[in-house]
Parts: sequence; C-alpha cells; structure tokens
Amino acid sequence: MTALLLLAPVAGCSGGGLPRSTGSDTGGATAPAGSGATEATSGSAQSSTAESGGRGGQAATGLTGRPSAEQLSAARADVARLSVPQLAAQLVVPRQRGAGQDAAAALRSGGYGGYAVFRDNLPQGAAAVRTARADNAAFERAMRESGRDWPAFVSIDQEGGPVTRLDSPLTLFPAVMALGAAGDPGLARRVGAASGAELRGLGYTVVLAPVADVTVGEADPTIGVRSPGSDPRAVSRISSALAAGYLDAGILPTLKHFPGHGGVGDDSHLGTVTQRAPLSQMRERDLLPFAEAVSAGAPAIMTAHIVLTSVDPQRPSTVSQKVLTGVLREDLGFTGLVVTDALEMAAVASRFGAGQAAVEAVRAGADVLLMPADAKAAVTALVKAVDDGSVTRGRLEESAARMVATLRAAVHDPPAPSEPGSHQQVAKDVAAAAITQLGGECGARLVGDGIRVSGGDAADREALTTAARAAGLRTGSGTSVVLRGGSTYRAAEDDGESTASAPATGDVVVALDAPYTLARDRARVAKLATFGRTPATFAELVRVLLGERTASGALPVAVGNHAIGSGCGRSS
Repeated sequence: MTALLLLAPVAGCSGGGLPRSTGSDTGGATAPAGSGATEATSGSAQSSTAESGGRGGQAATGLTGRPSAEQLSAARADVARLSVPQLAAQLVVPRQRGAGQDAAAALRSGGYGGYAVFRDNLPQGAAAVRTARADNAAFERAMRESGRDWPAFVSIDQEGGPVTRLDSPLTLFPAVMALGAAGDPGLARRVGAASGAELRGLGYTVVLAPVADVTVGEADPTIGVRSPGSDPRAVSRISSALAAGYLDAGILPTLKHFPGHGGVGDDSHLGTVTQRAPLSQMRERDLLPFAEAVSAGAPAIMTAHIVLTSVDPQRPSTVSQKVLTGVLREDLGFTGLVVTDALEMAAVASRFGAGQAAVEAVRAGADVLLMPADAKAAVTALVKAVDDGSVTRGRLEESAARMVATLRAAVHDPPAPSEPGSHQQVAKDVAAAAITQLGGECGARLVGDGIRVSGGDAADREALTTAARAAGLRTGSGTSVVLRGGSTYRAAEDDGESTASAPATGDVVVALDAPYTLARDRARVAKLATFGRTPATFAELVRVLLGERTASGALPVAVGNHAIGSGCGRSS
C-alpha cells in the first residue's frame, strides 16, 4: 500500500460520537487580504449567527452519525441472514427510473438498498412535495415488505446553487461557495440543518452533499462554485459544519468527492480524469478537508472517479484498492461508509462496464454502489464474483452491515417539524453574509434613484427588477447594473454561461455564480459577487446597492489580482 502521513486533526475534534451542539467555535488564522487597484476598502466581517466566533477560525464541530459497536453487531446479525443475491442487491442504489410506485415494486423485488432521486422523477412546484413524500413512503414500505427493517438509502443531490434537484417550494440556498464567502461555520451548520430538515420531512434519508473539494479556481470545470473555496482549511470548516447540520436534521450526509475533484481540469462525467499532483501537495490541499472530517467523525464519504497518479496511476480512485483501502481506510483511518460516485459516469462505466465496475469498487473498499449503468448487471456480477472467489461473501456482509448500521445511526426525524420553504430567514442570512464587493466605497450607495438591468438571463433580470421595485427603485433607466450569469459547473443539468465569455462593462457589474469574470469585467462604480441567484440573494443585493447593508463577504477564491480574502468583509 502507498504510505500516506496522517494529517493533523482540527483542533477540538476527535473521533466519532461527539455530542451534537448548537453551534461551532471558531478562531485562528486569517485568510490573506487581497490587493489591486479595484479592491474594496477595508471592512470587518459580520457574523450571521451567535453560534460563530467569526471569520477564518477552525471549527470544533464533532460529527455524529457513525454507528456504535452495538449497532454494527446488530447489523451484522441482520445481514448474515441474507442470501448472496440479497447481499449484493442491498449494496446497489440505482438511479430511480419511472414512477414512484413502479420504482417501489422494483425495490421490493430486486432487493436494492434504495434509490438516487433526480429532478426528472418529480413534477414541478408544490406537486413535487406531494410526490416525493408518497414515493419515499412507498420505498420504505417496500423495504419492510422485503423483510428489511432498516431505512432505505433514498438519496438526492441537494447541494444548493447549480446542483439543486428540488426547487421551490423548498427553501432555496445559493452555491456552497457563498458559505465560503461568508466564512461562518455556524451559518453553514444552520444551512445544513435547514435544508436537511426539509429533505428529511419529505422522506429522504441521504443527502449527496456537502462538497469538500478544494477548487483551484477558474481552471476547475466540474466543481467550481460547488466548492466552498480554494483555502483547504476554510473548505474543511465549512464542509464539516454543513455535515453537522445535516446530521442535526436526521439525514445522512456524504462528504464528496474523495480524494478531491477540485484540482483537475477535466470532468469525470465525460471520461478519464487524471490528478498528477504529488502526494505531498495532495496532503496539504485536496486531502486535508477529508482527513479533518474523518478525525471529526464523518459517517460517510463519496469517492471521485479520478486517477491519482501518485498512488495508483492505473485506476480511477473509485475502483482503486490503493486509494480507497490504502489511503482512505488505512492511512486516514476512516471506518465509516464509503459511497461511490455514480458508476454510470464515463470515467468508470466506459472502461469496466456496469457489472465489473461494481465488482471492482467493492474489491477496492467501497460499500454503497451508487447508480450503476445497469443495476441488475451489477447484482449479477457481484453474485458471480462470490461464486468464482474473487469477492467473498464476508466482504459483502461487511459493506452491507456498515450500510445498515450507518443508516440506523444517522437517520431520524428532525428535531421539529419542518415544512418546505420554512427557512427563508436562513436563506436571507446566507445571502447577506456572502455578497462580496470589489472596488468602490464599502457601505456606500452604489446606484441612483433608478437602475437599468442587463446581462444574465431573463429570469435573473426579472428577479432583480422585482426586488428593486419592491425596495422603491425605479427600473428601466438610471445606473447600469450588468448581471453575469452562469457557473463553472457544466455537467449534469447545468448549461450556464461560460466564464470565458466577453468582458462586461457597466456602472455596477454583478457575478451571480462564479466570480472569475470580474477579473476581466470593467465597472465604473463597483463589482459584486453573490455566489447565488436565489430570491433572497436578489433582495439582499438590492440592499447593498442602496447602501443599506455593507457587502460583508470576502473572496473564497482568487479572482485576477484579487487574492483570497479580498472584499469589504475581509478580516482586518
């Protein structure tokens, strides 16, 4: 096995089982201030929650959700009664196909461990809530009817921002980079608890979040604003705090994408992706948030389909024993649940096929086989592997027991009933804390009595126009406000504007997602980054334009000559 020195745990963190608390303590190093002719003047960070001790510190969040020895023992006894085909199917979590009742029938007859639910499985608007509740209840009934008295692994990608599978009437949160700009682990925990409670109220048991990848910036085409930022320790604080919030709400989080997808220039949805950085650099950047989450007690981690040349130049991490067992299990000491990224993605599916990809992932050390290209083929291949001795029955039991015990330990009803859309104050607090100003006078009014909105898409322009009118601003003439839409994320459902688009010029230029265009854009008054386009974002943006609120965010990534920490909200 490749040796990997253990990273020092976060101060105040220890192994799993620490009690939940109402907040996170912070304190410590401060991100460097930025420079450049258009940089904002100084300002102080504004904490959004009483739970936070301020920007830039190390979170002391203990993560619960890992099963106890007793729970693991009980789960082992339960799965020991399953046949080999049943064991194999329990590990498989397919993409939901078709209507909920049909999927529930397949869950019961096929013995799958659960489903990954996507936008196309649900109608739009309020009907999505009713359908999700009915479908997820049917999945749980199907589990019991098949003799399994543990929760189904009913998962959904709900990161916020460009990866939001359920929209309104749920509370909408911006991209996670907004939390990096806010720099407040206590606020991140509130977001996790709020989003998690609404999802749990619909019957979801697993959220495929938070992202713990460290983005390298504009050269990162896949993670982008899905990452909290480019400072590994800041990413660690925010992602672990989000995970703690999800656990508070009774939903299992999966920190992703180990060993780190933010430092590569290709997209594993589309083909082979290679990380050529030396292991010493990986330890200090990509691996650090995962190592600290392991020390804090993270219950589940999702893999990335990237080839880590310094550890295993032959195989993507998801199917590499050297990476999953050697690095994650042995070197970092992770004993929790290892969930693969979608096995239907080209980086593994095109090379191994649906069946063999499942076998190779289990052999590497994975537990949950998420979204194989063909669920039945994955189960058949695992059964055949046990028959021919390439995988033992005991190996399947190990993963099945870990899966069952972790679901039982982490999944519970939220502390209080949480209706969809009931956390608008949290969304408002995120928006207010995230908006970052480059150039101009901090806290000053940036517009006149009216604004002329351009750029973005029609929905963006309408949302800002509506928010401006509600605040008493005239629209259609006046100070020019140019919106920069899109995101660096170009996979799955996102088809946003490329960050390579032509520079914009206006009085105020606003980047709604990735902030990198601001390095090339020209603004006569100020440049702003919001890291989101939620209703709360536009309302708080108008307050900043009117000078009613100082933009209190700080750049979590470098933007041209503006270093991490630039903005009115940077620590002094």
